[in-house]
Amino acid sequence: MNSVHGAFNAVFDALLYPLDRLGAEWALVIASGIFGVLALWLFKYISWQQGITRTKDKIKGHLIEIRIYQDDLAIVALAVGKILLRNLQYLVLNFGPILPLAAPFTLVAAQLVVRYGFAPVEPRAAAAGLMPGQGVLLDVRLRASDAARASELAIELPAGLAPISPIVRLPQQGRVLVEFAPLAAGSYDIGLALPGGVRETKRLVAGATPERRMQPERVGTFWSSWLWPAEPTFAASSPFERVAFTYPDRELAWMPDGPGGVLLVFLVAAMLFGALAMKPLGVSI
Repeated sequence: MNSVHGAFNAVFDALLYPLDRLGAEWALVIASGIFGVLALWLFKYISWQQGITRTKDKIKGHLIEIRIYQDDLAIVALAVGKILLRNLQYLVLNFGPILPLAAPFTLVAAQLVVRYGFAPVEPRAAAAGLMPGQGVLLDVRLRASDAARASELAIELPAGLAPISPIVRLPQQGRVLVEFAPLAAGSYDIGLALPGGVRETKRLVAGATPERRMQPERVGTFWSSWLWPAEPTFAASSPFERVAFTYPDRELAWMPDGPGGVLLVFLVAAMLFGALAMKPLGVSI
């Protein structure tokens, strides 16, 4: 997945760079709309368009049949049964081709979420005096087979990140937690080291920076890796399963905030642009 995400990162960097000058909100809407039109165009060529059109026509014909013979219960009952069967056929003809589009749909949605769903962590003037819960809680989880190595994990906070709490180790759960605070704006790579030369990092973005992609989690499983393209997925041989903290939701002016708002705007804009493009593209749904 890392190579796939790398390609999508490059494409979206190029696509969104000029759109971002219009503002994050319009960039999100336009990018979502472009994908909606492209998805509709692909649907046209991977679906049986003639079959969809014929099925819709037959459903209309049976509805007319009910209207004409409404006093004949036998004919009406038979027509209703035919409508139900044609509706099932219609769903199969439509949803069958949609399944292959689920993969690019997920990859595009993930790109938009890591670009527009989260805001950088606000830096603090100083770590002294901060109470637990006022900083950033880093949660490191090891794979079940390596859970006991939690007692050996070293967390390396770079200059600019100050610890608030001591490291808490839970070897039985394979978890290590520590709370810290950023003291200045910037992009930081938090080091995670185990004996034997095993070392990974988790990136944190704080304050105003030119960083365009940020994600609260770095993961090590195949299915979860689809959702987080901004950082490489842990290798299958890595003892790390998940490293996470929480970013604030990004405020999107006249749109819903955060990753949930990004997904909602993506769905609505993609469907709206797709609906407007149906006749020009000659697509039957």
